[in-house]
Amino acid sequence: MVQKELNVSLRQRIGKGGARSARREGLVPGVVYGSHIEPCAVNVAPKTLEEAINTEAGWNTLLTLKGDGPFDGVLAVVKDIQYDAIRRTPMHIDFQAIDMKNKASFMVPVNAVGKSAGEKEGGSLQVIRKELEVFCLPTSVPASIDINVEALAIGDVVHIDDIAAPEGVELVHDVNFTVITVVGRKPSEEEAAGAEEEA
Repeated sequence: MVQKELNVSLRQRIGKGGARSARREGLVPGVVYGSHIEPCAVNVAPKTLEEAINTEAGWNTLLTLKGDGPFDGVLAVVKDIQYDAIRRTPMHIDFQAIDMKNKASFMVPVNAVGKSAGEKEGGSLQVIRKELEVFCLPTSVPASIDINVEALAIGDVVHIDDIAAPEGVELVHDVNFTVITVVGRKPSEEEAAGAEEEA
């Protein structure tokens, strides 16, 4: 897992008023919470935050929080970021403290590998679930869940149960939902026969 340091500051004024005050100062208000730390309100500079999570691990980058507060030295990951609907600037961030010895849940992006047979026939590959929840140790979080789609024809579907998780990683799910599918119109028997004759 990618590790970075992130400087944050303790936010003395909590609530909506404190969050608005932080934003006026050009900072992103947030909170740090976890099983072994009392929740505390923090502020972080948006540029510093962007640089910290601009890695192949993204939100799963393991962050060592630095600053004057109970969070100093705590290992955490980004659990959620709320963005402004128009400007797409971060408005609030949640950090979850991580225990390196205990498994936890993480969201990992899906990566379709290769070009499907169905796309070559004029179909379209659709990634229905762009992220999957995994349960593992922080050191075992994969950068992505890679799914080879080359053999998929039009109408084929990849369900969560079809995916082999990396060693030490459990894919969390209650139902066998669709992750990837290839859609498009299959050629009729007449069209297929005509194509063979032309060939």
